[in-house]
Formats: sequence, C-alpha cells, structure tokens
Amino acid sequence: MARSNPLALGRDIAIDLGTANTLIYVRGQGVVLNEPSVVALDVSDGKPVAVGHEAKRMMGRTPGHIRAVRPLKDGVIADFDVCEKMLRYFIQKVHSSRWSKPRMVICVPSGITGVEQRAVQDAAEYAGARKPVHIIEEPMAAAIGADLAVHEPSGNMIVDIGGGTTEVAVISLGGIVTAQSLRIAGDELDEALLAYLKKEFSLAVGERTAEEIKIQMGSAWPFEEEMTADIRGRDLISGLPRTISLSTDQVREAIAEPVAAIVDAVRTTLDKTPPELAADIMHQGITITGGGALLAGIDRRLAHETGMPINIANDPLYSVVIGSGRALENIELMRGLLSQSDD
Repeated sequence: MARSNPLALGRDIAIDLGTANTLIYVRGQGVVLNEPSVVALDVSDGKPVAVGHEAKRMMGRTPGHIRAVRPLKDGVIADFDVCEKMLRYFIQKVHSSRWSKPRMVICVPSGITGVEQRAVQDAAEYAGARKPVHIIEEPMAAAIGADLAVHEPSGNMIVDIGGGTTEVAVISLGGIVTAQSLRIAGDELDEALLAYLKKEFSLAVGERTAEEIKIQMGSAWPFEEEMTADIRGRDLISGLPRTISLSTDQVREAIAEPVAAIVDAVRTTLDKTPPELAADIMHQGITITGGGALLAGIDRRLAHETGMPINIANDPLYSVVIGSGRALENIELMRGLLSQSDD
C-alpha cells in the first residue's frame, strides 16, 4: 500500500497486533500497513536485521548468525523486547514525526490476563505511544469491523479465527454477553500438518510450506472434487530431499482436530447464550472473520454443526483493524468499549 505524505498523517493509530500479522489503521486514512509479525535478529547483538515481509521471507532460510522470531504466540507477547522493537519499527513506518506521540488503540484477545494486557500496553508505550494506551477486545473490534449492530439490544455472534487465537463472542447493547477465547487457530492448523507429514510420510517440511499447503489445500468440509499436489521436503530416514503426493482429503484429516476444537468452542458459546439472544442469532446468523474465515468450507461445517446461518465478513482479514479504527475515530462514543492503561 502506498505511503502518503507523512505530514498529512493523523496522530491517532489503531493496531491489530496479531500472532501472524500486524495491521495498522491511521485516523482519517484507513489501513496503511499489513505485515507479518516476524523479526529477524542478529544473534550477536540482538539488533533487528529485518522486520515484517522481509523477515518472513527469511524464515527457515537464515544463516547461523541470524534468527527469525515471531514475538507473539497464541495472541499474547512471548518475547517482550522483540515485540517492542517490532512495534517501534511499524509505528515509525506510518508515523514519521519523532516529536509527537500518537494516541493509540490496540486490540487484544478476550481471554487475556491482566499481566498479558499490561505487557501489550507497556510495549506500545515503549514503542512511542501516548499514555493512556486504549485497549479493545478482539471480538468487539471484529464485530464493529464486520458492520454488526453492536449497540442494538439484539444478539450478534462473532467468530474471529486468527493466527494464534479463536475468539467466539455474543454481543448485545455494546457489551460482550458471553465469550470464549481459544488458543487454537491458524498456527495450530500448520502444526497439525507438520505433525501429520512426519507421522504418515516421515517427511519434514518448513513452517512456510505448511502454511502454503493449508491455504491452497486446507478445508473443513469435503470438496466436490478432491485434488492432489506434490509436496517437497526432507526425508526423516535418509535425510535426503523427497517429493510426495498429498491429497486435499489427507490435508482435511491432518487438520481435523484443531478444526473440531474451533467448532466445539462455537457450540459451547451458543449453549451459554441466553434464549432471547439465541433467537436473534438464529435469525441474523453467525459472522466469521479473521484469516480462518478463508479456510474452504468452514461456513458449511459450522452451519452443519450448529444449524445456524453462517455469514463470512466482507473483508475478514481486515475486520479487527477496521473495527479498532472505527473505535478510534469515535473514541468518545466508544469509550465504554475501551479500557486503558494508568496515566
């Protein structure tokens, strides 16, 4: 996405700090950055060599003195120092003024602990945000971004399947009525694929290859026509490169367990929903956002398991950051949905 004149930038930004990708929304401009949450570090001094797209291209291909790190795991910060460096880099990329500190809204998983939330706020402050840093819960941001009427007295159900967490929530009157935050999402689908290839074919492939297989061949519901593809990796027995033929139904079998866990989380949340709101959801349907909404057949699988109509958000990858941005644009109206750090 083209960068605008830095002097024209608004001072307020909203960040979807995701396990897989970080997206930034600048007030008055919309989404200006979407990059992988990856940092390549020089092992000798710990300084970043590359961040974002460039760092992701290095994953699995780095020499001994460079290490590619993902600072977030399961929706929370796993490496505070690296996360702060990554955030600083991204913020400086979209907010060039060194003298003004931007007001910031960051979204976090709904199941986050107080300590984990504080770590996100601290990382943002160290990276140059103005105090207080406002926090919005991911399912609420996703619902706003997916154009659900969150302030109305009716039940809206959102399922946000990201890289590190799956957020399932029922929202009414501007608040979360019931929610479940599951630390199973896109990353676990990749890990399930890696484990399946090792167990069934004695083949080792990299994380990037597993992600590509998931995107190209993964599904939660049978295809009308199953496909096969050649997958290259390293034979665990001989240690030599080897190519295998993998079918879409084998990929579906590989990711069956994490997909079933996501479906169970939706059913459990529905089970805890008050009857009046459940009736609204039956009428309006369940909305899916996040990268997981792009998994082939996830809507048919959820419709089959819940008996509810399923809607996929118009722009599922951007729903959370757009919702955070709308909260930022209307910060006074949305104040009830935001929590903040201490001054």
